[in-house]
Amino acid sequence: MKSEIYGIIVFLHVLSAVLSIGPLTILMPVIKRLHGVEAGIEQAYLSVIKVVIRIVMHAGHVLVVSGVLLLIFGPYPWTTSWVILTLAVLLVSGVFLSKGFTIVLRRFHKPDADKTDILKRLMTTSWVYLGLMLLMLWLMVQKPMIW
Repeated sequence: MKSEIYGIIVFLHVLSAVLSIGPLTILMPVIKRLHGVEAGIEQAYLSVIKVVIRIVMHAGHVLVVSGVLLLIFGPYPWTTSWVILTLAVLLVSGVFLSKGFTIVLRRFHKPDADKTDILKRLMTTSWVYLGLMLLMLWLMVQKPMIW
């Protein structure tokens, strides 16, 4: 019974990891298409970006909860190097997600906003966040013992 529950938690953890990373790949082409479009289309693209960020954010919540459950019920202690590094990258990515996307998107509709600069920041933020998520994925799959 315990191994069945552990297996379900692993499945939820992997699924939430996919949902935390996969939608980010949609952002790059959407951000590119935002350059110089009319207001109605701009709103549609911004809505897509907001939905993607919301999916990534909520999947991240499931990822964290399932990860904690895996550590509680699994064979790996909290003091393992890959666990500590994953938690550190998780904290950095959480701060980065809120500052890199949410705050930047709020500036998009201000009258004096430089939309070209905002779109560059969104693209850079997307790549950096994707890199952070892939680093976390590598840590969780590879489980390197660094110390």
